This record gives sequence, structure tokens and C-alpha cells, in this order.
Amino acid sequence: MADSLGDSLDRALEGAFIRRIPQSAQAQMKYLVKQLKGTKATAQALGISQRTVERYVAGKLKRPRQDLRGRIEREVKKRWQPQVRAKARKKAASTDGLVVSTRARFGFTAAPGTTDDARIRDITQALPPEYADQLFTAREQGATEQQLQQIAADGLARMYFRANNSRAHGLGVEFTDIEQIEIEL
Repeated sequence: MADSLGDSLDRALEGAFIRRIPQSAQAQMKYLVKQLKGTKATAQALGISQRTVERYVAGKLKRPRQDLRGRIEREVKKRWQPQVRAKARKKAASTDGLVVSTRARFGFTAAPGTTDDARIRDITQALPPEYADQLFTAREQGATEQQLQQIAADGLARMYFRANNSRAHGLGVEFTDIEQIEIEL
């Protein structure tokens, strides 16, 4: 399955964590109960019963099923070290930008008579801070994967294909069939 741009953005921010997330199911569940202010809200977030949450907190249940383990870990990571996450996001959006490494199909729309058929390309390109800001803001506001891809395509078109808008003016870039994508801060 192809990687999603949204997941890659989340992983990039997780790379800024300075402490590991809680490791045991009990510790993770306790953390979620504290963050969500109760077992009922935690149960709803995870799609399990309130009693099951209470059993994990009490240490009576220790090993969640694989799908539940994944949901617990995702919910913990979403809430873990918010100040560190915000600082990394702010730095990327104001000064550093980010690096996109992708293997995807790129095609072009250009002036009539100058077409280039889409083909798979491996590209690693630094994007300026404004694209980092647009991507993180869109992610926070619940943008679809298609919208995130369009922002990334605009950034790659400007920086890679148009050399920071110094050539190939009017070249439109199509970014589809993503096989792999990784974002680094």
C-alpha cells in the first residue's frame, strides 16, 4: 500500500520527540485516560468499552490485540509532547522548511505542443518554509490526502521542475500514483 502524505507529516513531527512514548499497554492507557479526562472518552476514542479501558488501567489486561495496540499507539503519539511537536512545526514553517523524498508519477501540462508524458520519478527536494506551513496547517484543519498532495505538487513544481520559478514558467505538474513518500524536518 502506498504511504500517505498525512502519515508522513505526522512521522516527521514524531521524529522531534525527546522522550519515548509509554511502552506498556497499561502506561499508554493511563496516559490516554489522563489526556482525555476519563475512561469514557478514552473508550470512545479507541472504539472499545469503558470497562475494557478500566481493565487496562488496573493492569488486569496487558496485551491488546494487534489492531487495538495500533489504535492505542496512534492516539498516544497524537497527544505526546505537544510543545515539542509545536516547536518543530513552527521551526519548519518559519525558517527551515522540509525535505520531501518521493517516488511517484509526475506528468506535465505546459504550452500547446510541448507535452511530457507522465513517468515514475524518484525526487528528493527541499521545500521552503511556506510549503511546510501550508502542509501542517492543512493537516491540522483536516485536509484530504488529495489536498495535501496538491500542496506538495505545487512545492515540487516550483522548486524542482521550475528551479524556484527561474525557468519553465507556466509548467503545471501533476503528482499521482505515489509509491513512497517521506518527509523530514
